[in-house]
Amino acid sequence: MEKILDRFLRYVAVDTQSCEDSESQPSASKELDLLKMLRDELEALGVQATLDEYGYVMGTIPSNCPDRDIPAVGFIAHVDTAPDASGADVKPQIIENYDGGDIELKGVPGLALKVADFPEMADYRGQTLITTDGTTLLGADDKAGVAEIMDAVQHIMSHPEFKHGEIKIGFTPDEEIGRGVVKFDVEKFGARYAYTMDGGAVGELEYENFNAAAASVRIQGRNIHPGYAKGKMLNSILIGMELNSLLPVQQRPEYTDGYDGFFHLISYNGTVEETTFNYIIRDHDMELFEQKKRVIRECADFINLKYGEGVASVNVRHQYYNMRKEVEPHYHIVEKAMKAMEMEGIKPKVQPIRGGTDGANLSFMGLPCPNIFAGGHNFHGKMEYVPLESMEKASKVILNIITLFAE
Repeated sequence: MEKILDRFLRYVAVDTQSCEDSESQPSASKELDLLKMLRDELEALGVQATLDEYGYVMGTIPSNCPDRDIPAVGFIAHVDTAPDASGADVKPQIIENYDGGDIELKGVPGLALKVADFPEMADYRGQTLITTDGTTLLGADDKAGVAEIMDAVQHIMSHPEFKHGEIKIGFTPDEEIGRGVVKFDVEKFGARYAYTMDGGAVGELEYENFNAAAASVRIQGRNIHPGYAKGKMLNSILIGMELNSLLPVQQRPEYTDGYDGFFHLISYNGTVEETTFNYIIRDHDMELFEQKKRVIRECADFINLKYGEGVASVNVRHQYYNMRKEVEPHYHIVEKAMKAMEMEGIKPKVQPIRGGTDGANLSFMGLPCPNIFAGGHNFHGKMEYVPLESMEKASKVILNIITLFAE
């Protein structure tokens, strides 16, 4: 049987970075490389599996308790990695018996994971850490979740004495660009409840998340030869910077935590003539979320009042809503996840997701879907790492949840 580490290393070797600018689904055809691999691996393990035209892998393990009414439960993870950093040619570093100190990322001279910057590293002294080499992200978000689900499937299929109801397996593309389950067929999937394996550190359990929107601010400037620009030029880059300065500084991600929302400037592109600033807007509270959307529009109104109508325009696009109100009526699925962690000696840490997950949209599509830890840290960048023991525990939590549903 394949070990979870070997499985994880195989998965991160496949470049699956999604592309926000693409209109196709999956947004990048290379995501299908891993999705096809997963379909084939499920079938090789004896699981009936399909891969549809939109890049959704769905697998079914029939109940081996046919005389009992056990609800079908699903486990879902996404295969794509974030556009924030390269996911190509990933070269993981495996640090066995970690000593609790700084870890040199050998692909970039002078770059290191430093305990002073990431003090939680010390919690994993004596464990095996998988890091990047500093040139790419690692892909633990969410290939750790993929490996954990596949490891649990391998255990179930090789232990026919393990009692369970019907189990549904789902792998999705494009979660990192907010389109992971846009065309996901919940009825076809067939689960009554599900869990995404897409959280962070051991013990994390989440059933509420941000309300989320993307905002694109376009600044139309006026380019005039700089030698003759007095009183005529409108530099769109500078005007966009001025608009950004109107947004509340304390509501930037680096100043927020817990239930705090934020405005996050993720990119800009432009010239004197025209510039576009791209933001994401987040808040757990719906009223504050709507207020934030009003604020960015009011900032554009101020710019137009100062520089002329049409200089600033804002397009706000919905991404997802807080799933709490859809999951809370089915709170027993959260309680089962908590108990499943406690069975492994893990203290559950129930907290709001300071991000998004496929489970948010799935919950609004009629599939209540909390989020469980996958074990990784520092997602979306070169400082990403995951402890091997965290992945092993996540796989056991999956099995425990299945057992609890079958009781």
